[in-house]
Amino acid sequence: MTESKLSFDEVFHRILRFIAQDPKAHYQFAIGTDSQVHRDCTKFITGVIIRRLGKGAWACYRQVIVPRELTSLREKLSMETSLSQEIACYFSTAEVHQMEELLLPYVYQGAVLETFIDIDAGTEPYRNKTSLYVQEMIARVEAMGMYAARVKPDSYCASAYANRYTKKLGHRQVM
Repeated sequence: MTESKLSFDEVFHRILRFIAQDPKAHYQFAIGTDSQVHRDCTKFITGVIIRRLGKGAWACYRQVIVPRELTSLREKLSMETSLSQEIACYFSTAEVHQMEELLLPYVYQGAVLETFIDIDAGTEPYRNKTSLYVQEMIARVEAMGMYAARVKPDSYCASAYANRYTKKLGHRQVM
C-alpha cells in the first residue's frame, strides 16, 4: 500500500525485480477479482500477486466501480472472471516468458513459476451458492491456455486479498 496509480510497465518491473531477488524459489503468480455490492454501485477489486512460497509476496490491485447494484450472482461472478481475464491478458506469453527466464537457470535447484487465475467461487453446493457456475468460469479461464483456474479454498488472490479491499467504498472511480 505504499504506491498508487502504477502503470502496467511499473507493475511488471516490480514483479520481475521481486523474482530476481530470489530466482531459486518457488513462485505462484495469481490474478483474482472479488466484488461487493454497495448502495447504487458494485465495487470490483482485481488483485495481482507474485508469491514466493514461504518467503513473502508482492501485490497490487485495480479497482473498478460499476454504477449499479449487480444482484445476479452469475452476473457478478462472470464480471469478476472477466476482469481477472482482462488483467491476465496484459501478462501475455512474452511477459510470463520473461518471468520464467529469470528462473530458468535455477530449475534444478527448485525454481518454479505457476500461473493462476483465482475464481471467487467454491465447489461445495451446501456452502457456496456460486458452485452452480464454477465449471463455466473454470472453462473460460482454461480456454485462455496460459493460466490454471483455482477456486475456494485455494483462490486466495480473489477470496482473501481482493476481498479485503472491496468492503469500503472510497473515492468513486466509475468504469
